[in-house]
Amino acid sequence: MPVRRPFRTILPIVSKNRGLILLFLAVSFIRLYRLSDFAMFLSDQGRDAIIVKRIVTGEHFPAIGAPTSIGQVYLGPFYYYFIAPFLWLFSFDPAGLAFAVAFYSILGLIVSYLLIKKILGRSVGAFFLIFAGFSFVMVDTSRFSWNPNLLPTFSFLTLLLYYFMLKEKKYVYSILFGSFFAFCLQLHYLSSLLVLPFFLYLVLGSRLHKEFLPTLKRLAVACFAFLFWNIPLLIFDLRHGFLNSKNFYKLFTERAMVESGSLFSRLAQTSNYFFSPLITTHLPNPIVLLLILLILFVSIVTFIRQKRDSFLFLNLLNISSYLLFFSLLNSPKYTHYFGPIFFSMFFLIASLSVYGWKRSPYGKILVCIVLILYLYTNGRQYYFLFGKSYGQILHAKTVAEFLAPKIGNRPFNIATWPVEFAEDHYLYFLELKGHVPVSREKIEISDQMFVLCSQKPCRVIQSPSWNISMFGKAKIATIWDVENITIYKLAHDK
Repeated sequence: MPVRRPFRTILPIVSKNRGLILLFLAVSFIRLYRLSDFAMFLSDQGRDAIIVKRIVTGEHFPAIGAPTSIGQVYLGPFYYYFIAPFLWLFSFDPAGLAFAVAFYSILGLIVSYLLIKKILGRSVGAFFLIFAGFSFVMVDTSRFSWNPNLLPTFSFLTLLLYYFMLKEKKYVYSILFGSFFAFCLQLHYLSSLLVLPFFLYLVLGSRLHKEFLPTLKRLAVACFAFLFWNIPLLIFDLRHGFLNSKNFYKLFTERAMVESGSLFSRLAQTSNYFFSPLITTHLPNPIVLLLILLILFVSIVTFIRQKRDSFLFLNLLNISSYLLFFSLLNSPKYTHYFGPIFFSMFFLIASLSVYGWKRSPYGKILVCIVLILYLYTNGRQYYFLFGKSYGQILHAKTVAEFLAPKIGNRPFNIATWPVEFAEDHYLYFLELKGHVPVSREKIEISDQMFVLCSQKPCRVIQSPSWNISMFGKAKIATIWDVENITIYKLAHDK
């Protein structure tokens, strides 16, 4: 009887939610299927794997995270600690880090669904799951380890927590909001643009004039939570002469942060870069896309006025302010840079879809057509369903296992050609075997160097690469070929 009782409780729930459970299983499947075969494992992932491995083994607990693409400006270490348990669970197989991102992405979708259901109902949550769950760009970024990949999930949850903090008036939401905003900032600094919709919503969409002091107290609690999770970065700055702060200052004083040119054309181009991954095609004329977005914007504004739901307004503020201010920045417009607004767009489209579905039979037909086209255009890009394995983890492991006995128990230098090829994914597996190269930063020189070449001709003697030439006058001792990589062993030429 005690064994049967839980099943009697679960079975009615399952029978009433079969469609939803199938939806959860489908979005989970496309994030987990053949994950090890297709998980990206290049130098960035290798660097992160080495750092996480040292956390798990207790060798080193970093106070900073990954370096950004704008010089010596570092993110916070949250991402490393967040994914570390999965490396241990997978017995130091780096596929565990990819699984961590996939797991948190799935969990984020489930939590987002539950909170959306609480705000606007089950139908909006289900449509959100379809748009966010089957989006190719969301699926693709959830299948390998990289700190920006979790930003869509964390940004949207931060928006939800901000909304509940102001609506429910509970300090637990203040703590969670401040914490999640800190996590977002440590995943990518572009999430700082979330401050804009927070401020605008506080002024325009909340009852600040009636509840000033209680709101101020909740915001103060959120600030303390935010600062708490950023203590490691503060410690790092104090120990290194405010390196991060100084480089931030240089970034804004020595670089042209605002892009020149027409604001309209920049906004059109930025909107194109944002919207293209969602429709899985790049429109040749960004003006056409801007008109489409304008029509969508007007439709959403009209919808919000009818529904009178402030969370819809908050997400509209998030998308609008982000696209506007990001278009002003002198920065590349990579897809992952739009992480803070992807889920907001899915949520607004989901809300419009439910509204259209309930409005008329023609609305149902239009929504069905949109869903079919959306699932088809995104689904045809699921390369992992039938494609040939990338095998990047296996490749790095095979090269490292080949190289390990050649190194022996002696100190060694290592480098790559071309320079951008980098070697950290090989170093991860070498470190697991106890082979750690001498420090390049300290300019330590051993009596042997290994150069891994992925491109010919291999410039290993009198190389323009400082990483190789630092070894000094050298001769080629041995050459091996393994996994389409040519490995040169260099010795000093006296």
